This record gives sequence, C-alpha cells and structure tokens, in this order.
Amino acid sequence: MLNFLALMLQADPDSTVTTMSPAATTAFVVIWLAVVVLMIAAMWKVFEKAGEPGWAAIVPIYNFLVLLKISGKPMWWIILFFIPFVNLVVAIVMLFALARNFGKGGGFALGLLLLPPIFYPLLAWGDARYQPQAS
Repeated sequence: MLNFLALMLQADPDSTVTTMSPAATTAFVVIWLAVVVLMIAAMWKVFEKAGEPGWAAIVPIYNFLVLLKISGKPMWWIILFFIPFVNLVVAIVMLFALARNFGKGGGFALGLLLLPPIFYPLLAWGDARYQPQAS
C-alpha cells in the first residue's frame, strides 16, 4: 500500500513540496466518491431495516439522531457529539448498541468503528434483522 502511495506522488527534485500527479488525484477522487456512495447506500438500507426513512442517511446531524434512536440511546446524546473526546466515547457506545440491536456482537461493533465501508454494507445487505433491545 505504501508503495502504491509512493508511486502516486511525484516529487520535484528542486522542491521540498510533494504533489500528486493529475492521474493519481483523479483516481483518488473516483475511489473516494465510490466509497461515499457505498456508505450512503448502506446507511440508507440500515435505516430502512430499522423502520426509519432512508433519506435520513444524507441529512447531517439528523442522521445521528436517527442512529441514536436505532441504537436505543436518548436523543439528548446528540449534544455529547459536539464535545471533543466525549464524542468518541459516545460514538463507540452507540455503535456497540447498534450492533446489539441488529443481533451482532462486540467484534462486529469494532468492525463498524474501524472498517465502516466493509461492515455497514454487511449490516445493510446481510442477514441482520433489527431487534431493538432494552438499554
């Protein structure tokens, strides 16, 4: 992976600044857009599985409110997302509750945290069913 990144970078021998070639920039943007579209589609499907409107996945802040609802956490937790470092803890707790409500365990929740482009599609199009648990 590092070799690929090194090949994408072109350095001017007389400059201390390293820039990406136009082809590498285009490739990066295309891959980034593909991941964004995949994540929107996966979140849309996860929301629909939980009985919420899919379009909520593309509305900033409201999508966190819906995730809190699906996770079974109180809505006032949205305030905690605006506090640095606290938001990390809240997000981790919310992801563990989300995984639990879809019948998945702690390992899957860690996957949602560390590798969302892989685990959200698994949650969306896999065999997981939404079964809310008491918090």
